[in-house]
Amino acid sequence: MAVLEKLTSQQAIDLENKYGAHNYHPLPVVLNKGEGVYVWDVEGKKYYDFLSAYSAVNQGHCHPKIVGAMMEQAQTLTLTSRAFYNDRLGAYEKFASEYFGFDKLLPMNTGAEAVETALKICRKWAYEKKGISENEAQIIVCENNFHGRTTTIISFSNDPVARKNFGPYTSGFIKIEYDNLKALEQALESNANVAGFLVEPIQGEAGVYVPSDDYLSKAKALCEKHNVLFIADEVQTGIARTGRLLATCGDCSCSDKNCSGTPNVKPDVLILGKALSGGAYPVSGVLADDHIMEVIKPGNHGSTFGGNPVAAAVAVAALEVVRDEKLAENAFELGELFRSELNEYIKTSNIVNLVRGKGLLNAIVINDDENSETAWNICVALKENGLLAKPTHGNIIRFAPPLVMTKDQLLECVAIITKTLKEFE
Repeated sequence: MAVLEKLTSQQAIDLENKYGAHNYHPLPVVLNKGEGVYVWDVEGKKYYDFLSAYSAVNQGHCHPKIVGAMMEQAQTLTLTSRAFYNDRLGAYEKFASEYFGFDKLLPMNTGAEAVETALKICRKWAYEKKGISENEAQIIVCENNFHGRTTTIISFSNDPVARKNFGPYTSGFIKIEYDNLKALEQALESNANVAGFLVEPIQGEAGVYVPSDDYLSKAKALCEKHNVLFIADEVQTGIARTGRLLATCGDCSCSDKNCSGTPNVKPDVLILGKALSGGAYPVSGVLADDHIMEVIKPGNHGSTFGGNPVAAAVAVAALEVVRDEKLAENAFELGELFRSELNEYIKTSNIVNLVRGKGLLNAIVINDDENSETAWNICVALKENGLLAKPTHGNIIRFAPPLVMTKDQLLECVAIITKTLKEFE
């Protein structure tokens, strides 16, 4: 079969199954085109994308400004490595640092790389600034977290599928219950070697678990009290997804009304990825102020592709789209509408227990156990009805459309979702 030969969906699936490692279990749909909130399969069927590549495509598929920036830079200079300066990186670092309200950016490529970078910064800060003895630093993490699948990260995961048979595991982590301030306080008070607290403002992979309103602000206060770095993993929740620029609401760019009742928390270390590029290119980064970031010296950390000219151009364009098209405000308003409409349906539903989320990061909990196939079957039915979503944790379906969606499009999607759910009542 020629590489460029047009494939049917089944042929494409068969090729992946034969020649690719089986490290994913995709929904049975083969996509070959995307624009805005829509994607098309190889047979030409059109779908609403309600996953957005796990919130990477917040700005919509193939946004012309982002793609244009990528193409223009790719035709000029793609890579220098960090052995030399390039004329795009410094401008990007300045733009992103001011955009999010930090002194410095350390550029990387993927979310997991950015998390690993933040962990290294935190440990080095602990030894050189806090005075913890070398190799004794501890970092507090939360149960049911998802920060990636590198060896170190799975060491503090409690997902058996991600962990089993990948040991020995990396030490230096204390696991506590999410949204439990007492557990955090006890962990901080019982161990003088705690360097940082790594937390997702909303646990996305765990099923869009939203913590109590005061959790983040009080957690940050506890970290300040004990001279511990508050590290926010906003790879999935950041870049306007939850109805504000960041779910932690630090240096928020959206209107004050959108942040009503939500704590304004500036992390000591901010981790970003996914929508930092609008899904067009792998771009991630870690932001912090000088008194933290200055512990990183030449040779301590690096990446051949991190901070490359294409990534820099793409990220600036992606962030400009979020600002100029007011995507945080749109996510806030449409999220309120989405949950309101779903809650009306749930009042008389036997198949859905609840809907939860912030902005356009939402999930419904199916009235079945985690080992059932009900949520998967619902997602297959949603596909047949023209909307793509994916289960998480067996009985939860995550809904995260591109933030460029309109009100009319959202209501059409709600109609597809409720129509599909009724087939399972």
